Amino acid sequence: MSLLIKKWTPLIVWLLLGAWIFQACKTVPITGRRKLSLMPESQVRTMSFQQYAHVLEEAELSKDPSKVQLVRRVGERIQAAVEKYMSSTGHAEILEGFEWEFNLIESDQVNAWCMPGGKVAFYTGILPICADEKGIAVVMGHEVAHAIAGHGSERMSQQVLAQLGQQVITAATVEESDELRSIYLTAFGAAAQLGVLLPFSRKHESEADQMGLIFMALAGYDPREAPEFWRRMAAQGGEKPPEFVSTHPSDQRRISDLEAQMASALGYYTPEP
Repeated sequence: MSLLIKKWTPLIVWLLLGAWIFQACKTVPITGRRKLSLMPESQVRTMSFQQYAHVLEEAELSKDPSKVQLVRRVGERIQAAVEKYMSSTGHAEILEGFEWEFNLIESDQVNAWCMPGGKVAFYTGILPICADEKGIAVVMGHEVAHAIAGHGSERMSQQVLAQLGQQVITAATVEESDELRSIYLTAFGAAAQLGVLLPFSRKHESEADQMGLIFMALAGYDPREAPEFWRRMAAQGGEKPPEFVSTHPSDQRRISDLEAQMASALGYYTPEP
């Protein structure tokens, strides 16, 4: 009996692991994609709130009241649209524990982000590319979409599985030489990075583009501004890595994808009177 148990233990372990992962899968609103979520959202939010507070302590917040008010106005409009949409589509639980906050940081960085739980940071360096309120709405909708889709917790979950894979390889090669084990681990790391982590990062960006397009439309901003924003971003130039080794899709891919999704997004758009 002990030999039989030993023989079937690996299969049982993998079946239990597969069942655990299947149970941990959730559905992303709008896109309907099934995502991996091994980390409790409450834990992820707590970590993100702590990190956000640390960033604000270290950063120089903008003292330009007109710019600060503009970013917050756009953020609050998108927040209201997202909350209404989530409630009307039966996804209100996604927003449980959210503590929305919108801050503008003085920095040349062309950047903005939204942490799990609704904590948003805009950098003044991205405002010239946004150009106006509609451009800010493009970026705001995209960044908020990352939080709504739970991309942060999904990335953490993928890292957990990658680490588990490394542990399995280490255990499986315990009788091999250190050199051979190192080769196996290096190959696994490269395969995980190029075959899983980077493609999923690009998928997250594309998904946030799609969801953000609808969020800005629901908030009363013309979604046709989104491709224009990315044309301005592409015009900034600068050397960029090939797409297959990048965390983001190319600017041209984003523009073509957004234009392909425009008809759907316009169905959510009602211009302000």
